[in-house]
Amino acid sequence: MNIALKITSLLLSYPEKELLDDLPELKAALASSAVPEAVAVALGRLIEDLTGRDLYEAQERYVHLFDRTRALSLHLFEHVHGESRDRGQAMVDLMALYETGGFEIDAKELPDYLPLFLEFLSTRPRAEAEDLLGQTAHITEAIGERLRKRESVYASAFAALSLLSSAEADQKLLKELMAAPEDDPDDLKALDSIWEEEAVTFGGNAGEGACGPDRLRTRMRAAERQPGDVAGPVSH
Repeated sequence: MNIALKITSLLLSYPEKELLDDLPELKAALASSAVPEAVAVALGRLIEDLTGRDLYEAQERYVHLFDRTRALSLHLFEHVHGESRDRGQAMVDLMALYETGGFEIDAKELPDYLPLFLEFLSTRPRAEAEDLLGQTAHITEAIGERLRKRESVYASAFAALSLLSSAEADQKLLKELMAAPEDDPDDLKALDSIWEEEAVTFGGNAGEGACGPDRLRTRMRAAERQPGDVAGPVSH
């Protein structure tokens, strides 16, 4: 499972030249590891698409998909918190989870960036990785479904995540996410308006009760809370 999560993390990252150069190695790793066949086929589809593709074309497609529409954002908390202050606290909690696991991240990446989250999961024991992946299933399923509607090959990476997850996506939360309107990546005026909201800040001490997967579960399910509700403390 770990190698599949690592490869998915790489394939969902911004396509730099190094990634395109390493595609043959990723393909070989899939073939030589104990990755389930259906997962290997799904990831192989994306690898084949990227192989030989022009770098700038690949980068432009990636930006158009993931950076210009919130409905496809690869930042997990974007889908449940938007740009609210709750997202900042959720970031702190996720950072604490990384630190507890001895996982250091580059300061330029936000903790909820999906490729980064998957890289972290690839370093964890299988049971923990499956549990955490399952807690985000409603988000990754929603992104995957939207990509399928666009007939994007990137839907294959999300199909792989569904196969790797041992948990079914929460159907109530998935339905709520799918009901949200999708922004048009070609509507630049609307795009400017969306991103003129309050910026998220996070940092400092995560505080008591901030560690462990249960805290992440609480944050991922925050969309169920009514405005003004406050999540209670998490017992360990």
